[in-house]
Amino acid sequence: MSTQFSKGPTFGLSADVRNKLVQKYDPQTEEALRLWMQEVTGRVMPDKFMEGLKDGVILCELINKLQPGLVPKINQPALNWHKLENITNFIRAISDYGLKPHDIFEANDLFEDMNHTQVQCTLVTLAGMAKTKGFYTKYDIGVKYSSKKNRKFTPEKLKEGNSIICQQMGSNKYASQKGMTSYGTRRHIYDPKMGVEKPVDRNSIHLQMGTNKCASMSGMAALGTVRQVTEKNMSVEPVDTTTVSLQMGTNKVPSQKGLTPMGGSRRVYDRKYCDQRSEEATYDGFK
Repeated sequence: MSTQFSKGPTFGLSADVRNKLVQKYDPQTEEALRLWMQEVTGRVMPDKFMEGLKDGVILCELINKLQPGLVPKINQPALNWHKLENITNFIRAISDYGLKPHDIFEANDLFEDMNHTQVQCTLVTLAGMAKTKGFYTKYDIGVKYSSKKNRKFTPEKLKEGNSIICQQMGSNKYASQKGMTSYGTRRHIYDPKMGVEKPVDRNSIHLQMGTNKCASMSGMAALGTVRQVTEKNMSVEPVDTTTVSLQMGTNKVPSQKGLTPMGGSRRVYDRKYCDQRSEEATYDGFK
Protein backbone atom coordinates (compact mmCIF):
# COMPACT_ATOMS: atom_id res chain seq x y z
CA MET A 1 0.00 0.00 0.00
CA SER A 2 1.29 3.43 -0.81
CA THR A 3 2.00 5.90 1.94
CA GLN A 4 -0.64 8.35 0.76
CA PHE A 5 -3.37 6.27 2.42
CA SER A 6 -1.50 5.80 5.71
CA LYS A 7 -2.92 7.74 8.65
CA GLY A 8 -1.54 8.44 12.07
CA PRO A 9 -3.38 8.06 15.37
CA THR A 10 -6.26 10.38 16.19
CA PHE A 11 -6.50 12.56 19.30
CA GLY A 12 -9.06 14.67 21.12
CA LEU A 13 -12.57 14.87 19.72
CA SER A 14 -11.67 12.76 16.68
CA ALA A 15 -10.51 9.97 18.96
CA ASP A 16 -13.75 10.14 20.98
CA VAL A 17 -15.87 9.90 17.83
CA ARG A 18 -13.81 7.00 16.56
CA ASN A 19 -14.14 5.13 19.87
CA LYS A 20 -17.92 5.57 19.84
CA LEU A 21 -18.13 4.17 16.31
CA VAL A 22 -16.00 1.20 17.31
CA GLN A 23 -18.24 0.49 20.31
CA LYS A 24 -21.32 0.38 18.04
CA TYR A 25 -19.82 -2.42 15.95
CA ASP A 26 -21.67 -5.71 16.63
CA PRO A 27 -19.60 -8.95 16.41
CA GLN A 28 -22.77 -11.09 16.30
CA THR A 29 -24.02 -9.21 13.25
CA GLU A 30 -20.62 -9.69 11.64
CA GLU A 31 -20.87 -13.46 12.11
CA ALA A 32 -24.38 -13.49 10.62
CA LEU A 33 -23.17 -11.48 7.62
CA ARG A 34 -20.23 -13.85 7.18
CA LEU A 35 -22.52 -16.89 6.94
CA TRP A 36 -24.97 -15.09 4.65
CA MET A 37 -22.27 -13.90 2.23
CA GLN A 38 -20.65 -17.34 2.16
CA GLU A 39 -23.97 -18.89 1.18
CA VAL A 40 -24.68 -16.29 -1.53
CA THR A 41 -21.20 -16.08 -3.08
CA GLY A 42 -20.03 -19.64 -2.40
CA ARG A 43 -16.68 -18.34 -1.16
CA VAL A 44 -15.12 -18.82 2.25
CA MET A 45 -14.81 -15.49 4.02
CA PRO A 46 -11.44 -14.61 5.59
CA ASP A 47 -10.94 -14.53 9.35
CA LYS A 48 -10.60 -10.75 9.35
CA PHE A 49 -13.98 -9.84 7.90
CA MET A 50 -13.47 -6.17 7.07
CA GLU A 51 -9.91 -6.70 5.85
CA GLY A 52 -11.20 -9.25 3.35
CA LEU A 53 -13.70 -6.74 1.94
CA LYS A 54 -11.23 -3.91 1.35
CA ASP A 55 -10.29 -4.99 -2.17
CA GLY A 56 -13.98 -4.91 -3.21
CA VAL A 57 -13.85 -8.25 -5.08
CA ILE A 58 -16.16 -10.13 -2.71
CA LEU A 59 -18.59 -7.19 -2.62
CA CYS A 60 -18.82 -7.05 -6.42
CA GLU A 61 -19.35 -10.82 -6.60
CA LEU A 62 -22.07 -10.52 -3.95
CA ILE A 63 -24.13 -7.94 -5.83
CA ASN A 64 -23.69 -9.87 -9.10
CA LYS A 65 -25.14 -12.95 -7.39
CA LEU A 66 -28.15 -10.96 -6.19
CA GLN A 67 -28.69 -9.36 -9.59
CA PRO A 68 -26.35 -10.42 -12.42
CA GLY A 69 -24.74 -7.75 -14.54
CA LEU A 70 -24.74 -4.84 -12.09
CA VAL A 71 -20.92 -4.84 -11.98
CA PRO A 72 -19.72 -5.84 -15.45
CA LYS A 73 -16.00 -5.74 -14.66
CA ILE A 74 -14.25 -6.68 -11.44
CA ASN A 75 -10.68 -5.39 -11.15
CA GLN A 76 -7.99 -7.57 -9.65
CA PRO A 77 -6.54 -5.78 -6.60
CA ALA A 78 -3.09 -4.96 -7.91
CA LEU A 79 -3.07 -1.30 -6.92
CA ASN A 80 -4.98 0.88 -4.50
CA TRP A 81 -7.00 2.60 -7.19
CA HIS A 82 -8.16 -0.84 -8.41
CA LYS A 83 -9.54 -1.55 -4.94
CA LEU A 84 -11.21 1.84 -4.72
CA GLU A 85 -12.76 1.36 -8.14
CA ASN A 86 -14.25 -1.98 -7.08
CA ILE A 87 -15.74 -0.42 -3.93
CA THR A 88 -17.13 2.50 -5.95
CA ASN A 89 -18.70 0.12 -8.47
CA PHE A 90 -20.30 -1.83 -5.62
CA ILE A 91 -21.76 1.36 -4.11
CA ARG A 92 -23.19 2.38 -7.47
CA ALA A 93 -24.61 -1.13 -8.00
CA ILE A 94 -26.43 -1.34 -4.65
CA SER A 95 -27.87 2.12 -5.30
CA ASP A 96 -29.31 0.78 -8.56
CA TYR A 97 -30.49 -2.30 -6.67
CA GLY A 98 -32.80 -0.13 -4.55
CA LEU A 99 -30.90 1.01 -1.45
CA LYS A 100 -31.46 4.56 -0.21
CA PRO A 101 -28.53 7.02 -0.11
CA HIS A 102 -28.64 7.27 3.70
CA ASP A 103 -28.20 3.47 3.97
CA ILE A 104 -25.02 3.33 1.85
CA PHE A 105 -21.51 3.73 3.25
CA GLU A 106 -18.73 5.74 1.63
CA ALA A 107 -15.62 4.23 0.08
CA ASN A 108 -13.34 5.67 2.77
CA ASP A 109 -15.45 4.08 5.51
CA LEU A 110 -14.18 0.69 4.35
CA PHE A 111 -10.89 1.38 2.59
CA GLU A 112 -9.43 3.68 5.27
CA ASP A 113 -11.21 2.01 8.23
CA MET A 114 -13.16 5.17 8.98
CA ASN A 115 -16.53 3.64 9.92
CA HIS A 116 -16.91 -0.14 9.88
CA THR A 117 -20.26 0.20 11.64
CA GLN A 118 -21.76 1.95 8.61
CA VAL A 119 -20.38 -0.77 6.32
CA GLN A 120 -22.06 -3.37 8.50
CA CYS A 121 -25.38 -1.51 8.42
CA THR A 122 -25.21 -1.26 4.61
CA LEU A 123 -24.71 -5.02 4.23
CA VAL A 124 -27.61 -5.75 6.60
CA THR A 125 -29.83 -3.41 4.58
CA LEU A 126 -28.71 -5.12 1.37
CA ALA A 127 -29.73 -8.48 2.82
CA GLY A 128 -33.16 -7.07 3.69
CA MET A 129 -33.58 -5.68 0.17
CA ALA A 130 -32.64 -9.07 -1.31
CA LYS A 131 -35.27 -10.72 0.88
CA THR A 132 -37.84 -8.17 -0.29
CA LYS A 133 -37.10 -9.06 -3.92
CA GLY A 134 -37.55 -12.77 -3.25
CA PHE A 135 -33.94 -13.86 -2.78
CA TYR A 136 -34.29 -16.11 0.27
CA THR A 137 -31.37 -17.89 1.91
CA LYS A 138 -30.80 -20.34 4.72
CA TYR A 139 -29.60 -17.63 7.08
CA ASP A 140 -32.26 -15.06 7.84
CA ILE A 141 -30.75 -11.59 8.21
CA GLY A 142 -32.14 -8.15 7.50
CA VAL A 143 -35.67 -6.78 7.59
CA LYS A 144 -38.02 -7.25 4.67
CA TYR A 145 -39.33 -3.98 3.27
CA SER A 146 -43.07 -3.42 3.30
CA SER A 147 -44.74 -3.47 -0.08
CA LYS A 148 -46.90 -0.65 -1.38
CA LYS A 149 -50.63 -1.35 -1.54
CA ASN A 150 -52.87 0.94 -3.55
CA ARG A 151 -56.55 1.10 -2.67
CA LYS A 152 -59.24 2.47 -4.95
CA PHE A 153 -62.70 3.51 -3.77
CA THR A 154 -65.76 4.15 -5.87
CA PRO A 155 -67.23 7.67 -5.98
CA GLU A 156 -70.29 6.43 -4.06
CA LYS A 157 -68.10 5.11 -1.24
CA LEU A 158 -66.14 8.36 -1.06
CA LYS A 159 -69.41 10.31 -0.93
CA GLU A 160 -70.59 8.24 2.03
CA GLY A 161 -67.41 9.07 3.88
CA ASN A 162 -68.12 12.80 3.68
CA SER A 163 -71.18 12.39 5.94
CA ILE A 164 -69.29 10.60 8.72
CA ILE A 165 -67.71 12.75 11.42
CA CYS A 166 -64.24 11.60 12.28
CA GLN A 167 -63.43 10.91 15.93
CA GLN A 168 -60.58 13.40 15.64
CA MET A 169 -63.20 16.15 15.41
CA GLY A 170 -64.59 15.20 18.82
CA SER A 171 -67.41 13.07 20.20
CA ASN A 172 -70.34 13.41 22.62
CA LYS A 173 -70.55 9.72 23.52
CA TYR A 174 -68.05 9.67 26.35
CA ALA A 175 -67.09 11.74 29.39
CA SER A 176 -66.24 15.33 28.59
CA GLN A 177 -65.29 18.55 30.33
CA LYS A 178 -68.60 20.20 29.61
CA GLY A 179 -69.64 22.53 32.45
CA MET A 180 -66.20 22.64 34.02
CA THR A 181 -64.61 25.98 34.80
CA SER A 182 -61.98 26.81 32.25
CA TYR A 183 -58.47 27.65 33.34
CA GLY A 184 -58.06 31.23 34.58
CA THR A 185 -61.75 32.15 34.82
CA ARG A 186 -63.53 33.26 37.99
CA ARG A 187 -65.53 30.91 40.22
CA HIS A 188 -69.16 31.76 41.02
CA ILE A 189 -70.37 31.49 44.59
CA TYR A 190 -73.72 30.17 43.35
CA ASP A 191 -74.77 28.24 40.26
CA PRO A 192 -76.94 30.42 37.96
CA LYS A 193 -78.53 27.32 36.40
CA MET A 194 -79.93 25.96 39.69
CA GLY A 195 -82.39 28.83 40.24
CA VAL A 196 -80.81 29.84 43.52
CA GLU A 197 -81.14 33.53 44.31
CA LYS A 198 -78.11 35.71 44.47
CA PRO A 199 -76.59 36.60 47.86
CA VAL A 200 -78.71 38.86 50.06
CA ASP A 201 -76.42 41.83 49.69
CA ARG A 202 -73.01 42.66 48.45
CA ASN A 203 -71.85 43.63 51.92
CA SER A 204 -71.72 39.99 53.01
CA ILE A 205 -68.16 38.76 52.82
CA HIS A 206 -67.69 35.13 51.92
CA LEU A 207 -65.45 33.02 54.13
CA GLN A 208 -63.09 32.58 51.21
CA MET A 209 -62.32 36.29 51.52
CA GLY A 210 -61.30 35.90 55.18
CA THR A 211 -62.97 36.02 58.60
CA ASN A 212 -62.46 37.51 62.05
CA LYS A 213 -64.25 34.73 63.94
CA CYS A 214 -61.32 32.36 64.35
CA ALA A 215 -57.70 32.55 65.42
CA SER A 216 -55.63 34.99 63.41
CA MET A 217 -52.18 36.54 63.40
CA SER A 218 -53.45 39.91 64.52
CA GLY A 219 -51.08 41.62 66.95
CA MET A 220 -48.13 39.38 66.19
CA ALA A 221 -44.79 41.05 65.55
CA ALA A 222 -43.79 41.06 61.93
CA LEU A 223 -40.52 39.52 60.86
CA GLY A 224 -37.63 41.95 61.47
CA THR A 225 -39.50 44.47 63.66
CA VAL A 226 -38.53 45.55 67.20
CA ARG A 227 -39.91 43.75 70.24
CA GLN A 228 -41.57 45.95 72.86
CA VAL A 229 -40.65 45.45 76.51
CA THR A 230 -44.21 46.31 77.60
CA GLU A 231 -47.51 45.72 75.92
CA LYS A 232 -49.22 48.99 75.06
CA ASN A 233 -52.69 47.46 74.95
CA MET A 234 -52.42 46.01 78.50
CA SER A 235 -51.94 49.43 80.22
CA VAL A 236 -48.80 48.23 81.99
CA GLU A 237 -46.26 50.97 82.59
CA PRO A 238 -42.55 50.42 83.20
CA VAL A 239 -41.24 51.20 86.71
CA ASP A 240 -38.80 53.82 85.55
CA THR A 241 -36.61 54.66 82.62
CA THR A 242 -33.37 54.38 84.60
CA THR A 243 -33.60 50.65 85.22
CA VAL A 244 -31.18 48.81 82.97
CA SER A 245 -32.34 45.44 81.73
CA LEU A 246 -30.12 42.43 82.14
CA GLN A 247 -30.01 42.21 78.38
CA MET A 248 -27.96 45.41 78.42
CA GLY A 249 -25.37 43.86 80.78
CA THR A 250 -24.77 43.59 84.54
CA ASN A 251 -22.01 44.09 87.12
CA LYS A 252 -23.30 41.51 89.61
CA VAL A 253 -21.54 38.49 88.18
CA PRO A 254 -17.94 37.84 87.04
CA SER A 255 -16.95 39.89 84.04
CA GLN A 256 -13.92 40.44 81.82
CA LYS A 257 -13.02 43.72 83.46
CA GLY A 258 -9.28 44.13 83.84
CA LEU A 259 -8.43 41.44 81.34
CA THR A 260 -5.89 42.22 78.66
CA PRO A 261 -7.68 42.80 75.36
CA MET A 262 -6.68 40.66 72.43
CA GLY A 263 -3.56 42.12 70.82
CA GLY A 264 -2.74 44.41 73.74
CA SER A 265 0.65 44.59 75.51
CA ARG A 266 1.27 42.56 78.67
CA ARG A 267 3.03 44.39 81.53
CA VAL A 268 5.76 42.80 83.60
CA TYR A 269 4.41 44.26 86.86
CA ASP A 270 1.02 45.37 88.04
CA ARG A 271 0.87 49.03 88.97
CA LYS A 272 -1.79 48.35 91.58
CA TYR A 273 0.44 46.12 93.68
CA CYS A 274 3.95 47.51 93.00
CA ASP A 275 5.45 50.64 94.65
CA GLN A 276 5.88 53.59 92.41
CA ARG A 277 9.54 54.52 92.18
CA SER A 278 10.57 58.10 91.83
CA GLU A 279 13.82 57.09 90.18
CA GLU A 280 14.19 55.15 87.03
CA ALA A 281 15.14 51.53 87.58
CA THR A 282 18.14 50.07 85.86
CA TYR A 283 18.32 46.39 84.94
CA ASP A 284 21.52 44.87 83.58
CA GLY A 285 22.76 48.26 82.46
CA PHE A 286 19.51 49.15 80.68
CA LYS A 287 16.93 51.67 81.82
